[in-house]
Amino acid sequence: MKYREITEGTFLSRPNRFVARVRIEGREETVHVKNTGRCKELLLPGAAVRLETADQPARKTKYDLVAVHKPGLGWVNLDSQAPNKVVGEWLKTQGFDRIQPEFPYGNSRIDFAMEKAGQPYLLEVKGCTLEINGVGYFPDAPTQRGVKHLRELIWAQQAGYQCGVAFVVQMEGVTEVRPNLATQPEFGRAWAEAKAAGVKIFFLLCRVGRNSLEIVDQREG
Repeated sequence: MKYREITEGTFLSRPNRFVARVRIEGREETVHVKNTGRCKELLLPGAAVRLETADQPARKTKYDLVAVHKPGLGWVNLDSQAPNKVVGEWLKTQGFDRIQPEFPYGNSRIDFAMEKAGQPYLLEVKGCTLEINGVGYFPDAPTQRGVKHLRELIWAQQAGYQCGVAFVVQMEGVTEVRPNLATQPEFGRAWAEAKAAGVKIFFLLCRVGRNSLEIVDQREG
């Protein structure tokens, strides 16, 4: 996936989870943050950031903050919409006969339903932006929605679907994602139960370009 027009700036502050103050070419701008997660280890004063120019001229904020540079790691894509977009592109190369986004199942909408040779598949997508000592962790904040999705996939697996969770690693140099037990032990338990039920765990490794995000490798957890 590619962004329209990228501008670089310096992160100053984050008054709330939706907006940030950024310095761009000597002036301060209020920009939209395309990630409502905490990102407290990434969005630090003085950090270099990348912003996409909004395609709606009448919007209150002219830019969307989509990436931040983390010292010792590199650029981290923060766009919470990017994982589903890159997975949608990637699935088209995987030989499926049918791909349906936002598939209703149980009390949830699973990100993708696919079919190949009559076998139905379900795939839930999660973006990973939290890195600690070279390892990715999810979630960076408690997510009951994430636990609910894992439970739904367990039931779907038992009903005959082949199910998986794809963690899109939105940074380079990280090849593994682990459940963030310190933040949400419940998610870790649901992760273990899903694996025991046959739900596949995938790590989709990405190249983070100046104006792009691309899946370049796949690992199984």
